[in-house]
Amino acid sequence: MRFILTTVAVLGLLGLGAAWWITRPDPLPEDALAGVTGDADRGEAVFWAAGCASCHAAPDGDDPLILAGGQAFPSEFGTFHAPNISMDPQHGIGDWSDLDMANAVMRGLSPSGAHYYPAFPYTGYARMQTQDMADLVAFLRTLPADATPSRDHDVGFPFNIRRAVGGWKTLYADPDWVLSDPETEQVERGRYLVEVLAHCGECHTPRNALGGMDRSQWLRGAPNPSGKGRIPGIAPDQLDWSAGEIAYYLESGFTPDYDSAGGSMAKVVSSFARLTAEDRESVAAYLKAL
Repeated sequence: MRFILTTVAVLGLLGLGAAWWITRPDPLPEDALAGVTGDADRGEAVFWAAGCASCHAAPDGDDPLILAGGQAFPSEFGTFHAPNISMDPQHGIGDWSDLDMANAVMRGLSPSGAHYYPAFPYTGYARMQTQDMADLVAFLRTLPADATPSRDHDVGFPFNIRRAVGGWKTLYADPDWVLSDPETEQVERGRYLVEVLAHCGECHTPRNALGGMDRSQWLRGAPNPSGKGRIPGIAPDQLDWSAGEIAYYLESGFTPDYDSAGGSMAKVVSSFARLTAEDRESVAAYLKAL
């Protein structure tokens, strides 16, 4: 009996050790941004493509560049609240290093090494080009500070165990491209915009019971996390718009049927309208190439 108990105890300790290892934070190398100089002008385009203002601008604010946070994002796991990412050193990220910001965006880690919840789309941002990351940081540092405190997330047990998010990352932070072989440079640019910066799959792709994206159903629509309605599919067999109609929608918000974008998509269009026509055309080319 003593041997059995000892064996169980040892196996239990080994299991805990393995779980601790699997869920450990995996930050970027210390020299990840070495030799890279950010450009705020280029970073502004990255900012709009990545949709930073769509989530982090105050819900009742008039200026999308005041990143005071506070927007609520309900889900079956609880309600997440976008944090303040303005340059305020106490309530925002004003005292973070460039590497701290890169680890948050590309690894989903706080400066202390805690895992962020994947309501923040770092699984897409993980493939962000180093230069784009440095440019984004440079632009963020030009934005105004705001002293609004961030709200705590309303997430209950067991989903509030931050360490467990490391296991979620192991399961679902897939580093591979969905479209593996883009045939043209335009489609390749569109892939980068859709799969990385604009993280379109976060809303338009269904998820499993643990919130991992079902990439076999990429961009084929999903239930609205708020419980109201359904987010439409934008895969080719579900969206019969021409490439030109897609690009125009991303600029104007108007569909070929003279309807207009609403809800969260209106914010996406507001950001995409600030990009170049070539980028919007690249997104359209990617969607048609799926």
